[in-house]
Amino acid sequence: MNKDKAIVFIDGSNIYFAQKKMGKWLDWVKVKKYLESKYSILEYRYYVGLRKEDKKMANFLRKIRKIGFKIITKPVKTLIDEQGNYIEKANFDVEITGDTLKNLYKVNIIILFSGDSDFTYLIKLVREEEKKLFVFSSSRTISWDLKLKSDKYFLLEHLDRLTMKKSFIKL
Repeated sequence: MNKDKAIVFIDGSNIYFAQKKMGKWLDWVKVKKYLESKYSILEYRYYVGLRKEDKKMANFLRKIRKIGFKIITKPVKTLIDEQGNYIEKANFDVEITGDTLKNLYKVNIIILFSGDSDFTYLIKLVREEEKKLFVFSSSRTISWDLKLKSDKYFLLEHLDRLTMKKSFIKL
């Protein structure tokens, strides 16, 4: 059986908050096994902002790198909103979009772990190249635009075999 070729793009911050709202954490080894049972995965790309001396994140990234994920990072920026509150941000929408388009010729399917509506335009571009884009996110964080416009979407809550109840660092 010939499996469709795919690349997996993970919006680390978005998926972190999706997991936090679900109260369950993805077991990335199980995620890999699940995806590889259905698709021929060429690459896993995990995008995340880094804070200085964040040992938990460094440990997590070391572990997912060990299982074959490519890690793309940049420093977290601290911004001040209109109310004077500090906000930490490391947005990867442009990087994920650019990397997706740069690698589109290699695959039939793009698998995106994010619920961010900013990726709606990416879906349009992927479809123009006659490729498919599948979204994995939580029912609490997936945008309506992604639900309606993606070729398929998968709610993480319904994929219990991919999750665990404890620490997201355990692999």
